[in-house]
Amino acid sequence: MNNTRNMTEGSETGHIIRFTLPLLGGNLLQQTYNIIDTLVVGRYLGDDALAAVGATGSITYLFYTLCIGLSVGAGVIVSQLFGLGDKKKLGQAVFNSAIVTAIFGIAISIISVLGAETVLRLLNVPEKLMGNAVLYMKIACGGTVAVAAYNWINAMMRAVGDSKTPLIFLGAASLLNVFLDLLFVVGFKWGVSGAAWATVLAQGLSAASCIIYSFGRGGEISVSAKDIRADSKMILRCIKTGLPIAVQNGLISVSMTALQRVTNGFGENVMAAYTVSMRIEQLVQQPFSSLNAAVSTFTGQNIGAGKNDRAVKGLRSALKISTVFAFSVLILFILFGHQLTGCFVTGENVIYIAARAIVITGCFYWALGIIHTVRGFLNGAGDTGYALVNGTAEIICRIGLSLILTSISSIGYWGIWLTTCLTWFITAAVSIIRYKSGRWADKAIVK
Repeated sequence: MNNTRNMTEGSETGHIIRFTLPLLGGNLLQQTYNIIDTLVVGRYLGDDALAAVGATGSITYLFYTLCIGLSVGAGVIVSQLFGLGDKKKLGQAVFNSAIVTAIFGIAISIISVLGAETVLRLLNVPEKLMGNAVLYMKIACGGTVAVAAYNWINAMMRAVGDSKTPLIFLGAASLLNVFLDLLFVVGFKWGVSGAAWATVLAQGLSAASCIIYSFGRGGEISVSAKDIRADSKMILRCIKTGLPIAVQNGLISVSMTALQRVTNGFGENVMAAYTVSMRIEQLVQQPFSSLNAAVSTFTGQNIGAGKNDRAVKGLRSALKISTVFAFSVLILFILFGHQLTGCFVTGENVIYIAARAIVITGCFYWALGIIHTVRGFLNGAGDTGYALVNGTAEIICRIGLSLILTSISSIGYWGIWLTTCLTWFITAAVSIIRYKSGRWADKAIVK
């Protein structure tokens, strides 16, 4: 079964929507790992355990996202080579990007496990939560290599227009995750470690099965015997393209970690409410993230084929889609915010804070849509250097605004969520300025 898609011909909007939907399904399934962890931990282990798991969220994301950034960079190279029609170099790019991903994934897994307790203490995690937080983080971050492997093979498939195959394997892994969560936490009474192990094992299985199937059937991302050799130029190209995106993701994650530290200073109720709001936000972000990936692939293939004008039309279509979705979600939060947050926790004070928080951030989802779609366009065009500008803007805004807003007595802990809103607004403006500058037009990685 060949699910690859050549996006250099046909309807721009049609290609983006049809490519986005399987990506969205996959991203939503991937988020069920976190959602199910939250539901099981919150319902069966209590608010303190949920707060402990939530305290690790930003730093765990930091380690995950460094590997993900490298995969995205490799995907940009492969998508442009696919659009260009250079199958020889495409195979070389696939193999050498796998080498880069494996090395970084293993290294980050080791570093994150060894530094778990030190990092969490720097985050000002309350002492009574420290034991569970360290335990959860060591297991979850120890599985970073599995996350890196899955996101690498996913990026390779997306680059050649295949967004359907990963969805199939991830669906099976999500069902396994539900079973393992209930078995380890409820059945075996393993506490927060059970939730972490369920996630890692399910993610690893998804990665392994997807890789075996993809290379076993042949197709556009198959690797021949001639491709199985380390090519220093291609490795450097993968690093050069992916590293700015990885650093951008790292900077964003550091900014989220700093915001988590500010949140930890307001006590368990605010920490739990922030955890709930972040879980919901992560879910809502998936359509934006899916559009980001779709636009990146669409742009990469068309830039590789020399069709810059067509790439711009794809971006405009994606912006319209993201704006409609943003305001639809805001209406949903206004009408059913209390019920949505009540699915995760039982404490009335936590539900009250979380319900108001998601409405506050929901007012700025339109800006988040701009960030994702324009970022995807610039990455696909090969303008990955902008990623450093984007990451710098986010870290400055989140750290600076969180310290200022939460120190104002009339705002207090609401400044946590207001910081997110203003950060999105400013970063969206920076993204538009970069796009309007036209610098992306001569950044193609392949000529």
